[in-house]
Amino acid sequence: MDPKPVLHWLPGGVLLGAVLLASVWVARPLGVSTQYVRAVGAIAEQASPGAAERNAYFAKEKITFGYGEMVVIGIPIGALLATLATRRRSREAIPEPWRESFGRSRALRFTAAFAGGILLLFGARLADGCTSGHVLSGVSQLAVSSLVFAAAAFGTAVLVARRLYPACEPTGGRP
Repeated sequence: MDPKPVLHWLPGGVLLGAVLLASVWVARPLGVSTQYVRAVGAIAEQASPGAAERNAYFAKEKITFGYGEMVVIGIPIGALLATLATRRRSREAIPEPWRESFGRSRALRFTAAFAGGILLLFGARLADGCTSGHVLSGVSQLAVSSLVFAAAAFGTAVLVARRLYPACEPTGGRP
């Protein structure tokens, strides 16, 4: 069974734009990094009542459950639905470029992915927004801080990918 083709970039971009417009119309611009930090605050509050109240960040960012938290829950659900719809799921835990550069250790791969996620979240909070907030919502509103963030994020990603995976050749946009 061959996988279904992925959506062409043009209708995909139009659909993404429609989702962003709907997001702003229904609630507010899309962004989720704050919700992860709020989840940590909620856990801290359960472990030690009053902990969040004594924290300056949580005094400003109230621990709530609403639109943003529903987006966070919807992200893995949407990824699963997209995987099922396109039949493009890979059972390969260690992709070939990683194996060529770092070997077959699952522990190393998953530790690096987890550490990268922590760094990404730290950077998102430092930048006062994540890629969905800055790149999707901010760039679509032509916010200067978001344009700078997007250029820095994608430029850094290209440089790091070329350093980590020197054997990989660009595909010219082909999957």
